[in-house]
Amino acid sequence: MLNTAMKPKGQMADNAMTRLEEAFADDMAQVNALIIERMQSPVGMIPDLASHLVSAGGKRLRPLITLASADLAGYRGDAHYKLAATVEFIHSATLLHDDIVDGSPLRRGKPAANTVWGNSASVLVGDFLFARAFSLMVETGRLRVLDILAGASSIIAEGEVRQLAAIANLDLSEREYMQIIEAKTAELFASAARVSAVIADLPDDKEEALDRYGRELGLAFQLVDDALDYVGHAAKLGKAVGDDFREGKMTMPVAKAIRCADPQEQAFWIKTFGKTRRTDDDLAKAMALIKRHKAVEATLEQAAIHVRNAKQALQCFAPGKTRALLENVCDFVIERSV
Repeated sequence: MLNTAMKPKGQMADNAMTRLEEAFADDMAQVNALIIERMQSPVGMIPDLASHLVSAGGKRLRPLITLASADLAGYRGDAHYKLAATVEFIHSATLLHDDIVDGSPLRRGKPAANTVWGNSASVLVGDFLFARAFSLMVETGRLRVLDILAGASSIIAEGEVRQLAAIANLDLSEREYMQIIEAKTAELFASAARVSAVIADLPDDKEEALDRYGRELGLAFQLVDDALDYVGHAAKLGKAVGDDFREGKMTMPVAKAIRCADPQEQAFWIKTFGKTRRTDDDLAKAMALIKRHKAVEATLEQAAIHVRNAKQALQCFAPGKTRALLENVCDFVIERSV
């Protein structure tokens, strides 16, 4: 049998995620049962559509972060189950809405819900999941939890609107783009970890540490997603490669390629992002330019910095199995590109 040092990086990353899943399998079973229970409605389309999304798979990374953070914080109770379900409902609701905005036909390798039930139903079921999330927050009896997760929901929406406003904006700076992804992606990761500190009554410095861990991990997660859109595989991504490009999204690999572009390449980017639709030939040319300027590698290097920051944020907690699991899951995030 191969030892860990001899395994390919991608396999090591998968093992890191598997260990986290196995460590909290019993807790996640409680969360999944709660999710199924709270998805129910006498309006049949609601549980059908919600189940289509929730049962589509995915790593459930965000609720797992809530569960693991609660364990790291020494929490003893059951409110973390409700918070983990809350985080997953918020995430699922945003996915339903995002798929309508993005027009992507796939979600986690399955037909996007709006392609099956239509846009109107997807919007309304997304609203239903948000409502369920808020009910679960209230049931914890912690006003601070409600403040964090309600605030996160608003920030996520603002981030999505900012990204929509930045479509085809070649002048978008890397700094502005990082602000967008911090809002639309990293905020929920940060909140998923932070609320566990709240219910465990941890001091402010450790609450901030868990927030930073989740925020840095979320930034890395999105940057890797940006990179995978240009070098990934549809089966692994669960969506079509090049979706971001077709939608005219300014992501980090494009921003870095544009920054290095010569006048002829600049003309290509201006012409291509000025179109209503971008073709497969446009995508092939874009991928060639991104490869030429090593923009994917630069994006992954930036993601690696955030992974190191995430691991560093946990150093204020005593060493142990759960801290190691949370540190190792950073490797899963960064090495998904392998």
